[in-house]
Amino acid sequence: MILVETFKGKSVTEHSVEIVERKGTGHPDYMCDSIMETISVALSQEYIREFGTVLHHNIDKGLLAAGKVEKNFGSGRILKPMELTIGDRATFRVADRKIPVADIAIDSAKKWIRNNMRFIDPDKHLTYRVVISPGSEELTDIFSRPGKVRAANDTSAAVGYYPLSPTEKAVLKLERQLNSQKFKKKHPETGEDIKVMGLRNRNRLDVTVAMPLLVSYIKSEDEYFEKKIVIHKEMGEMLSVFREFKEIKIHFNTLDERGRGLGGIYLSLLGTSAEDADSGQVGRGNRVNGLISVNRPLGTEAAAGKNPVSHVGKIYNFLAHKIAREIYGKIEGIKEVYVLLLSRIGTPIDSPQMATAQVLLERGRGIKEVANKTEEIFEKEFSGINRFCMELSKGKYPVC
Repeated sequence: MILVETFKGKSVTEHSVEIVERKGTGHPDYMCDSIMETISVALSQEYIREFGTVLHHNIDKGLLAAGKVEKNFGSGRILKPMELTIGDRATFRVADRKIPVADIAIDSAKKWIRNNMRFIDPDKHLTYRVVISPGSEELTDIFSRPGKVRAANDTSAAVGYYPLSPTEKAVLKLERQLNSQKFKKKHPETGEDIKVMGLRNRNRLDVTVAMPLLVSYIKSEDEYFEKKIVIHKEMGEMLSVFREFKEIKIHFNTLDERGRGLGGIYLSLLGTSAEDADSGQVGRGNRVNGLISVNRPLGTEAAAGKNPVSHVGKIYNFLAHKIAREIYGKIEGIKEVYVLLLSRIGTPIDSPQMATAQVLLERGRGIKEVANKTEEIFEKEFSGINRFCMELSKGKYPVC
């Protein structure tokens, strides 16, 4: 069923207060989501190579347990490695052909770490615990049933929206620039574990940033605060392009306190707090559009690691945002759009129990003017859902 209705509330930009968060590349939650998704993509491609189709798997249970390090100015050492636990279900065998699921999982995790974390050696700084088991008969049977489109393996709801607000864009831009190759080349002393929290109070933006500096580059407390001043200034320059705000304030590593030595500054040996301070878990990080926006409706499903052809907790999460972008981009007179999708377990994924667009219109526009085109976009997207699922299986859409 497709329903198009008028959104009754105000645009998020008209709220007096807006709160937006982003967890960056080295945040333990981001690492868990990204690694589990990388494993899912690798398994999907292996299944396609061997059997011509994606088989049952859901690698959406993951935990990165913090290790222990010793830090000093200019140096440090690992006392206890981090531990990555990888779960949950996968297809290990078809007839007499085996799939090396555990090897694929560990190799994929190590590859992600090498590609994204400059100072973590995945062979030395982590241990791996694989707790993936075969799936239940009822859920694996979905993959052997006839039909071009898989049945949904869960009753699940998802929500997407568009466009992003200036606050959301600012928070997203800042983290991406701080973790860009260009910035890391200029400031190799900065770690990847970045958290950005944005608060808009009417037309003033207040941003709090946490980002460690690396012990190998910091020889003293004074040097830490000198580098911090320079980086803080550059953050202001990054956000100066956002003219929508009357004022922008940036607060950087606010737990710092001069005179307390190592206890009063945010230093890291490897670039992530998972080295000794904070563990990570799948589903606690960003939503699939890269943000945690408190003012927006948020789905409860963790998309990372779920299989891309029957698990609607993944498919509908991505698709809801995609449809919202399509509606906003192709239909004039829309200020904001929210898309809600609901599946029913056992029903083909191209036939949702409910597909709803809640549309906030420009003044003078009526819902009847946009309803038909909106329904056509829904129908087009669901008619091409197999192609979309194949794009998900290749990792085309970043999970966080």
